[in-house]
This record gives sequence, C-alpha cells and structure tokens, in this order.
Amino acid sequence: MTTPIAARLTRSAAIAAAVLALTACSVLKPGGGSESGTGSTSPGGATATEGSRDVPTVRLITAQTPAIRTYRKTGARHIYKAYASRIYKGKIPPLVYAVVVVETEIDANGKITNVTFSRVPSHAPEVPPMIADLIRATSPLPSPGKLGGHTYVDTWLWDKSGNFQLDSLTLGQRSR
Repeated sequence: MTTPIAARLTRSAAIAAAVLALTACSVLKPGGGSESGTGSTSPGGATATEGSRDVPTVRLITAQTPAIRTYRKTGARHIYKAYASRIYKGKIPPLVYAVVVVETEIDANGKITNVTFSRVPSHAPEVPPMIADLIRATSPLPSPGKLGGHTYVDTWLWDKSGNFQLDSLTLGQRSR
C-alpha cells in the first residue's frame, strides 16, 4: 500500500521525467540548438551551427505522395522486366530471408543518382549491396515526367534463393 506522500513523489518524478524528455527532444532535434539565427543551411538542406562541421543531421526524402507511389510501381515494373527470371513467383513465404527498405533517388530523366537503405537485415549483410547493384544496373528508369527528380521508397522481400519481390508489386504472403 502506498502512502499519500509516496504517491505524490511518484507523480512528481513522472512529471519531471516527462519534462526532461520533452526538453531533450527540442534540444536534440536538427537545428534545435541554433535559435540565435547563426545557423547555416548545408547543401543537403540540414542546419549546421557556427563552429560545427557542415555535416547534415537529416537526410531529406521526398514525401511519398500518391504520384510518387504510382511512380514506385512504374520503377518496380521496370526492375521486374529487367530481372524476370529472378522474380519470386506466387505468394512469398511467411518468413523471407531478408526484408530491405530501399530509397532510390532519381533525376528528372529517370537516371538513378543514389541508392540508400533505411532498413537492412543484420543477419544478411550481403543482400543490400546486391540490391543496390541490381537497381543501378537498370538505370535509367522510365522518365518521371512532371514529378521530376525525387526519391522513392520500396521494400525488397528477398528469398534465400536470391529471388525477390518488391512490396509495391507483391502478391502477398502465403499463410503458414
């Protein structure tokens, strides 16, 4: 049984922890320490304070709008056409070997300018470089038209056989 004093101390400690957490969020956010206006914007669009190195703290990814999600399917179809023999046929097994979230940056002509990963499997470090090579080898992708250069995100579902499906065109997973 807790006493009223213990309950007040617990509540006060919880409030103090919440205040500290919120303060830490505002101090640690990109550009949060530069309220005096002395910050500069680096080429990547991130804020750097005076005296610090011009190291971007945030990588900007194009918002995944409906038009970009549609283009993601166009890019996936282009990759499927290039690697028709490597596409996993049918529904993918419930436990795929690797799930890799890939950010593909293209210019206004569809040329792939960068491939990065926001999720990589620690148990399969060989898979992301293979995916990057496969993507780069398909460059250029179809022209993005009015969308212009942008970064789109897709998830690769990689089977142990080396075959794959892309989430934007997947047939789903088999049930166990």
